[in-house]
Amino acid sequence: MKMNSTATLFSLGLLILSGVFGSDTREVKSVSVTEGDSVTLNNDVKVQRDDLMLWIFGPQNTRIAEIKEQVTHMFNSKVKFGYKLQVDSQTGSLTITNIRTEHSGLYKLSIFSKRGTAYRNFSVIVYARLPVPVITRDSSQCSSLSESSTNQYCSLLCSAVNVSHVTLSWYKGNSLLSSISVFDLSISLSLPLEVEYQDNNTYSCVINNPIRNQTTHQDITQLCHTCAEWFLLNYILAAFVSAVALVVALVSVMYFLCRKCRRAAQKRNGFEPTVETVQTEDEEVQYAETAFSRQNDKKKVRFFFNETPSISMSKTQRLDKMIRKR
Repeated sequence: MKMNSTATLFSLGLLILSGVFGSDTREVKSVSVTEGDSVTLNNDVKVQRDDLMLWIFGPQNTRIAEIKEQVTHMFNSKVKFGYKLQVDSQTGSLTITNIRTEHSGLYKLSIFSKRGTAYRNFSVIVYARLPVPVITRDSSQCSSLSESSTNQYCSLLCSAVNVSHVTLSWYKGNSLLSSISVFDLSISLSLPLEVEYQDNNTYSCVINNPIRNQTTHQDITQLCHTCAEWFLLNYILAAFVSAVALVVALVSVMYFLCRKCRRAAQKRNGFEPTVETVQTEDEEVQYAETAFSRQNDKKKVRFFFNETPSISMSKTQRLDKMIRKR
């Protein structure tokens, strides 16, 4: 532990003497990467086993890793980077996995050896992933048939949401028509375009940053219809939806009517249990009467089941007498 502290103090002293914590005018290598990817900051300086290498990050010159005699010591890098940092103890190269936009900044590598001191600086820019641009038609152009009857142009709109440091452009073939750029963080961006209804060309909307791009192609004939056609399509769609709703309602009514008729037929020709109550002197006894009906037979056969487990002899005789009278 004491040796580690001594090595750290020694490295800090060398950094102060060499001016690393002050202004550093050495060459800076630019590195661009997309959010979520991994990037490696390669050290091209040949190192030896007893060399001391130190990685620092950001304007505050925060120490993130130190390599002494090919043994790596990580500092408070977990606070900002978590477990995303990997250091090659033999070469000193630094790898950042699953990088985020907040990891953009200046990374400095200082190598101290008996041969002298070497520096490598890397400016890392992390770009957010690009969404696919969406092309829509401005429907307000056909708000009324009278106002739009003389309009010969179709208004298109290309949009992208939650973007930063990007350029949004319209292309006709390979020809650039218009573009707009934004450098703010997480805003919505849109770019309009007007084309003639008779235009049969394919247009493209492209969103790009310095390392990637996303493109959406649009055939004008598929999206741009005249306002009269637009009104006709809306009427047809409304009529179709109404017809479907009417068919569903009729099918539902027919289903419930058929179900009701089927139940009525089962009551006329099928099985229907009834319950009768016979009052005796001492207690009330319930009997279940089962009736069978046939279409051409008017006779009814009835069965009576005594649900009371035990009745005295006198009660049974009175019950038989009541049954004969029925």
